Amino acid sequence: MGKQPNLYSFPTVNDLAPGLRHYVVQAQNSGISRHGTFKVAVSGGSLPKTLAAALLPPSTAPEDTLDFSKWEIFFADERAVPLDHADSNYALLQAELLSKIPAELGAPAVHPIDVAHLDDVQEMADQYEKLLVRNFAQRDSVKLPIFDLILLGCGPDGHTCSLFPGHELLRESDAWVASIEDSPKPPAKRITLTLPVVNHAVKIAFVATGGGKKEVLKQIFEDGTGLPCALVNEGGGDRVSWFVDDAAVEGVSYPRRGSL
Repeated sequence: MGKQPNLYSFPTVNDLAPGLRHYVVQAQNSGISRHGTFKVAVSGGSLPKTLAAALLPPSTAPEDTLDFSKWEIFFADERAVPLDHADSNYALLQAELLSKIPAELGAPAVHPIDVAHLDDVQEMADQYEKLLVRNFAQRDSVKLPIFDLILLGCGPDGHTCSLFPGHELLRESDAWVASIEDSPKPPAKRITLTLPVVNHAVKIAFVATGGGKKEVLKQIFEDGTGLPCALVNEGGGDRVSWFVDDAAVEGVSYPRRGSL
C-alpha cells in the first residue's frame, strides 16, 4: 500500500487557520527556493475565506513571512462568467483575499480566464491550457505542469475543482484543462484542471469544514470510493494534506496527525 494522505483536524475553523498558514508558507518557501516563484492553483467555495483567515494576519516570525510578490496564482477551476460575477471564483478570491493583501507583502501575479471566450467554453479551456504552457514549459517538453501547491475544497457530493462524481471528465488523461457544459451544480459551463494535473502537484491541500462534510469524508476516507476527492487521495498519497475541523470528521475512522 502506498503512503497515505495526511489528515490534520482542529477543534474549530479558527484553530485551523494557523496550521494552514504554516503549511502554505512552507510550500511557498520550497517553491521559491526551487525556481524563484510560487505557483499555486486555488478553487472557490468557502476556501478563499479560510485562506484569508490564514494568510492575512501579520507575521509572527521571520520564518512565517509571506512574499506575495513571488506568487503566481492560477485557478483550479472557473465558471464561464464575467470576472465581476457573483459566481466567479476570481471575484470571490479578489473580494476575500487579494484586495486585502497589505502592500508591504507584495502583489501576486494572478491568472484569470480570458472572458473573450465566455460563449465557447472549450475555447476558454484551450486558452487557459495555453496560459499554463507559457508559464510552466513547452507542451512537447513536459507531460504535465507541476504546481507547487493546489488548494482545493470538497463538495458534499465529493467533487473537487469542477470534477464531479461519475462524470466522464474523470477519465480525461491528455488535456491539462478541460471544459464542462453539464455541471450538476450551477453554473453549468466551467473549465477545470484535470485529475492528472491535480495529482501531479508537489503538494495538494484540501480544506473541509463543518458537520455537513462528515458523511462524504467518511466515504472518502473509509470506503475508498471513486469520488473525485478520493481519486486525488489515491493519486497524490502523502503529498495530499487535509485541513478539517473536528465537526467535519466526527465519526470518521482515519488516523489524525497532531501537528505539521
